[in-house]
Amino acid sequence: DRRQFLVGASTVAAGAALGGCSEPGSDAFVNPPGIPLGPFGPKSTAEEVTEGLDLTGKTALITGANSGLGYETMRVLAMRGAKVIGTGRTPEKAEKACESIGNGRATPAVLELSDLSSVESCTSQVLGMDTPIDMLILNAGIMALPELEQVDGIERQFFVNHLGHFAFAVGLLDQVKAAPAGRIVVLSSSGHQWAPEGGIQFDNLSGEREYDPMKNYGQSKLANGLFAFELARRLEGTNATANAVHPGIINTNLGRHFPKWQLAFAKMFGWAFMKSVPEGAATQTYVAANPLVEGLSGYYFADCNPVVPDPRMEDAALAAELWDVSEELTGVRAA
Repeated sequence: DRRQFLVGASTVAAGAALGGCSEPGSDAFVNPPGIPLGPFGPKSTAEEVTEGLDLTGKTALITGANSGLGYETMRVLAMRGAKVIGTGRTPEKAEKACESIGNGRATPAVLELSDLSSVESCTSQVLGMDTPIDMLILNAGIMALPELEQVDGIERQFFVNHLGHFAFAVGLLDQVKAAPAGRIVVLSSSGHQWAPEGGIQFDNLSGEREYDPMKNYGQSKLANGLFAFELARRLEGTNATANAVHPGIINTNLGRHFPKWQLAFAKMFGWAFMKSVPEGAATQTYVAANPLVEGLSGYYFADCNPVVPDPRMEDAALAAELWDVSEELTGVRAA
């Protein structure tokens, strides 16, 4: 009964592969029953979905804030008055990005998601600020590594995109719950559909038995969504919420590992089917900050509206197993 995402002509398919997301246009998505649609759509920008908002007194934390969607999200939230903590993989990247925001509204933090000691250090730094986190946006990620790479024996995309963010977010849950209405936004992708059969290959997290750049990317994005949904369940009864989002097809450095012909294709024809960076940042910014989303938890958003994901993303048993395995692999456990 679940409508599948549309498969277009070869040019659209090539663009979808480059973006790691979905074919263009909201017709590719089905909205869950009973949830009213908001006023924004695929062409909305981060500035438009926050127009008129005063975020003074609120704190946002964004991973991967030094470029692309993360930087645009940081810029817009700071413009609306929020104080932002922006992470980058190196001090230089984080500091340069935050300094460019100006007015002392952005604070840099170093977070290397492939290094659990860096995750722990960044978590400690944020906890030391002793401030509630109103918006925790898990934006950073990598995609389609051409060859198998591992971190501590785990395939790198799964480690960086999921495990690193899992450890970071769980370590900051008390700060999010301390906010009047803390929101956690996890960047997934419609590429979660590319995950292997069964969803998460718990017996092959090393990737050694089988590795495919797109399937393993899809597995990591499915893990992002499952994490958000299980987190939403665990946050029931609190003022905090958790949701997953699909930003769209955007030509950012996320696709830097793609073949040269696909990169050239995107540069020449991307205008026909790709979102701009301001449009790509809209959904995560909307879910993090707009009052229309207050109280919604456990959903998957695209084009600034809740949509129906692959059924595997709503598999409660799979989400619970992933949580347990993630705690075991990271050594980070929720209180």
